[in-house]
Amino acid sequence: MKAAFLPDRGVVKVSGEDARNFLNGLVTTDVTKLKPGEGRFGALLTPQGKIIVDFLITEAPSGHGGGFLLDCPRALAQTLATKLGFYKLRAKVALENLAGSLGVFAAWDGTPAMQPDLAFGDPRAGELGVRIFAPGDLAQKVADLIGAELVDASTYEAHRIACGAPRGGMDFIYGDAFPHETNMDRLHGVDFDKGCYVGQEVVSRMQHRGTARTRTVKILLDGPSPETGATILAGDKQVGTVGSTAGGSGLALVRIDRVADALIAGQPLMAGGLSLRLADPDAVLKANKQSVA
Repeated sequence: MKAAFLPDRGVVKVSGEDARNFLNGLVTTDVTKLKPGEGRFGALLTPQGKIIVDFLITEAPSGHGGGFLLDCPRALAQTLATKLGFYKLRAKVALENLAGSLGVFAAWDGTPAMQPDLAFGDPRAGELGVRIFAPGDLAQKVADLIGAELVDASTYEAHRIACGAPRGGMDFIYGDAFPHETNMDRLHGVDFDKGCYVGQEVVSRMQHRGTARTRTVKILLDGPSPETGATILAGDKQVGTVGSTAGGSGLALVRIDRVADALIAGQPLMAGGLSLRLADPDAVLKANKQSVA
């Protein structure tokens, strides 16, 4: 088993007697179903349905003060706390940015020898492993506790990419992407059966009409990796943007219809003068037929 401290992740705590209902009325996942030791994937959206911040969330056990812990990009931890505060009104909740005191670890490729109190399975996909909250200076202690080899965060990044889990700021731009475009609907990040939340109407409309023309897909690289943000071309037509890459694989945000046209026409995909291929071209062709139907 491997474990890595993720320095780019921060923690926001939401506590108080109204915390559960407060969060549930704002975010894409169903917080009412959460309990300690379990996690969910979700996001806070703009009223127009675009992602402000995405996060993994779990309920802290009473021995750790209760409340909810949100694992989010460290650079956006204060933004998330502030945005949530805009909706506080008279709700009995407390919002804390714990990024300076509590860190995030990922552990994968095995089963922990023991389950720490502040740990939960990554809800996006089983192969992504387990998330653990602990101070960053306890990295080796955490690894020893769960029986894992402590590795660099870049090793986890390669694993994340191989699992097809997009990362905000690398694979999509916060404030400019809809949940469907980042595959949140496929990674258990949107509960379509829960009640209202900010941006719900737009997200529900995209789901029911099948209008998600842009998607994050896995790509394969036969040589050097294009730079993150490089434009993907099929001939002279722009069809997408390269996201994060590691080794011979990566993620890209593409227009499904344009890429499908290129596949049917046999046109190669290029970015920064370098060639790339889709890991699953059949899935793109199928998704295009569904969005057109």
